[in-house]
Amino acid sequence: MLYASSYQRFKSASFCFPQSSINFPFHFRFYFKSHLFSITYDELLDSFDHLLRQCSGTQHCKQVHSATVVTGACCSAFVAARLVSVYARSGLVFDARKVFDTAPFEGLSNLLLWNSIIRANVSHGYCGEVLQLYGKMRRLGVLGDGFTFPLVLRASSNLGSFNLCKNLHCHVVQFGFQNHLHVVNELIGMYAKLGRMGDAQKVFDKMRLKSVVSWNTMVSGFAYNYDVDGASRMFLKMESEGVEPNPVTWTSLLSSHARCGHLEGTMALFSRMRMKGIGATAEMLAVVLSVCADLATLDRGQMIHGYIIKGGFEDYLFAKNALITVYGKGGDIRDAEKLFHEMEVKNLVSWNALISSYAESGLCDKAFEVFSQLEKMDVYPEMKPNVITWSAVICGFASKGLGEESLEVFRQMQLADVKANSVTISSVFSVCAMLAALNLGREMHGHVIRALMDDNILVGNGLINMYTKCGNFKPGCLVFEKLENRDLISWNSMIAGYGFHGLGKDALTAFDQMIKSGFIPDDVTFIAALSACSHAGLVAEGRWLFDQMLQNFRIKPQMEHYACMVDLLGRAGLIEEASNIVKGMPIQPNAYVWSALLNSCRMHKDTDIAEETALQISNLNSEIIGSHMLLSNIFAACSRWEDSARVRILARTKGLMIVPGRSWIEVKKKVYMFKAGNSIEGLEKVDEILHDLALQIEGHDFDDSIIE
Repeated sequence: MLYASSYQRFKSASFCFPQSSINFPFHFRFYFKSHLFSITYDELLDSFDHLLRQCSGTQHCKQVHSATVVTGACCSAFVAARLVSVYARSGLVFDARKVFDTAPFEGLSNLLLWNSIIRANVSHGYCGEVLQLYGKMRRLGVLGDGFTFPLVLRASSNLGSFNLCKNLHCHVVQFGFQNHLHVVNELIGMYAKLGRMGDAQKVFDKMRLKSVVSWNTMVSGFAYNYDVDGASRMFLKMESEGVEPNPVTWTSLLSSHARCGHLEGTMALFSRMRMKGIGATAEMLAVVLSVCADLATLDRGQMIHGYIIKGGFEDYLFAKNALITVYGKGGDIRDAEKLFHEMEVKNLVSWNALISSYAESGLCDKAFEVFSQLEKMDVYPEMKPNVITWSAVICGFASKGLGEESLEVFRQMQLADVKANSVTISSVFSVCAMLAALNLGREMHGHVIRALMDDNILVGNGLINMYTKCGNFKPGCLVFEKLENRDLISWNSMIAGYGFHGLGKDALTAFDQMIKSGFIPDDVTFIAALSACSHAGLVAEGRWLFDQMLQNFRIKPQMEHYACMVDLLGRAGLIEEASNIVKGMPIQPNAYVWSALLNSCRMHKDTDIAEETALQISNLNSEIIGSHMLLSNIFAACSRWEDSARVRILARTKGLMIVPGRSWIEVKKKVYMFKAGNSIEGLEKVDEILHDLALQIEGHDFDDSIIE
């Protein structure tokens, strides 16, 4: 029975369960108002437990909490544990901790209460607090159970300390939970999160009883660590032992392929899964949609869109966001816009998806317009442009060759106090390379060092590209040498850098070192290497590289490779051989290939092949003004004035405009651009200096080979 003092406190309480604020069951109010002395203490606790389970908000929870205090039910560790769980579910972890701290000392021996407060902290990411609670629990002599250890192990793995995790593993063994299924599954997940799949495999192999969760944890662990072979091997072993993979298993396997860049493999796996009759989940479709976006395959994206509609996932926000990205990257901007405007609820990811779609499609003005709309919105702080939003606009302008606009947006980003990430910095370096803005590139290099981003591979590759293209080759080499984790792009950038500076033999040396380091060259590698040979006149080496592509590396030569070979042979005066390569191409030569051959004819005054090449260019209906002007100049050099005029008239008829040559120089952090036909301030002084230099040159004897 309840004590009289409790009854008096309850009767005098002002709240007395107002019906307008909370819909308590009638029978419970009746107990308190009419039959208070007829219920036992255990029945009272059961009633509070029932009420707390029904709480639908913070106010309800606090009212019931007040009732437990008045009636003395809060002294029960069982009720206190339920209060902790309800507060945590509402996001009030601080209130949950106050309930725990005010529990009677004898209540702290209750394991349910400890598990509730530990779970509350784990679910809200307070992992350090979890370890402190676990330490206090051990000091009080309370032993954990099969619910405690999975929570503590999850918190320790989030903290990322291997020594801490190893000690907790010892505790698991010490207290006899090494064969507890849930505990061991969490141990596997802990080691996987630490990147120690060898230890995870040892724990898994020692398990007496394995569940589907155990297998799934191993597959997802390999996926998390970018080990597609390990994930596939575990999946096949799972099937061979008679354990049927469920949708979670398939999602993990698909994720492993997607994370490792095996995009076609991911799509093949998804098709295989569908043939087995396994239904797709929302998470699985999200993985496949991301692959469709990376492949920029609109037809596959539309197919997955159909699955989303059939599965009833079209109202999932992440599905709509992924679809916007798929349609945007596939070039279907109208459908991307339609999906965006149809969304009743949008988050920042939705806005970023649309802005990125515009930027990647070259619609920089539209991307900036939507970006400005988002920036002006003053609804929620989390809806302000973040680093992804800013980076999308910066990258969009940079990819369109609008370097000044890209840098202006970057300056605005800095003023907005948004911290740049590696993607942003890499884009700025590409703009510096494009504008030959070496001083700005150096300033950004200093920023990278201060921000401790110089070890980032994306930033490092951007630095190599920037320094080599800005003509400052030595710092680019130093950055390359300091990179600990080089990738194929690092080597390609370095080979291309040697080529820009005419160091063909060094480029070939770098090519050999790359292969010895275990990297397999791709088509970009061969473009860089062949171009380096062309600039250095290494004909034999270029021929050897071209042969190696198909024979040893199974890379089918593309248009760019043929253009490099034609340029290489043409520069060396081997016009006939270059012409034969063009005629023997398995693909139709484009204007760039013919222009490379035509330029060689101009250099070596081979009018016979030039005429034939000119006819081919005319038949192509090329939109490249350079090839038309080159052809006109060759005709003019041969005194074929009518043909020269005809080509120029044809270019004007097509609406082709001559883009004048430009050069620029950076002086005192300002870029000066020189364009043919433009008057530049101070040009008279430049002419005077050039005249003086010409007089000095005439007064000295130079070796003809140097002048050439």
